[in-house]
Amino acid sequence: MSVLLIAGSPSERSRSAALLDLVGERLASRGATVERLHIRDLSPQALLLADTAHRTIAAAIAQVARARAIVIATPVYKAAYSGVLKVFLDLLPQSAFKDKALLPIATAGSPNHMLALDYALRPVLQSLMARHVLPGVYATDAQVTVAPEGAHHLAEDIAGRLDEAVAALLADGLRMPSTQGFEPIAFSRVRCSV
Repeated sequence: MSVLLIAGSPSERSRSAALLDLVGERLASRGATVERLHIRDLSPQALLLADTAHRTIAAAIAQVARARAIVIATPVYKAAYSGVLKVFLDLLPQSAFKDKALLPIATAGSPNHMLALDYALRPVLQSLMARHVLPGVYATDAQVTVAPEGAHHLAEDIAGRLDEAVAALLADGLRMPSTQGFEPIAFSRVRCSV
């Protein structure tokens, strides 16, 4: 099972990228194959000119096609997801997310823009025919601390929500068994007496 992590921040170090890295670590520890795509590493000229034949853009589109599930992380600017993410999503074929589960993640300076996940990003993901868009994870700058050397620290509540989101992606999106609760029992194994 392959999960593609898409970093939609124009910055090399960002809170949204830190959350994406932590999701990647959690997925890998549970046996998922993780690939990464940093939109800022794509050719800016090819992105802006919609040159889907450019090698970096074609490779990125192929990564999307190969993935069974996708995690998209973005900072929120002016009550919406990042412009570089928008430009990339506009280049994808209309059915790019068909049969895929998606987990959106966003960070912003305050809780005032938390609905950007549901009102700005979710409709675009649905329009690309996503099979299932999971409830997103939104974090404020105060909940994610990034040190200059790249280390990061999460508030306890966000760490817990990331764990829940990863479990949901694995169970619902990738159809992997849950590690919590009881093992499922096939109906043919159920015995009852009357």
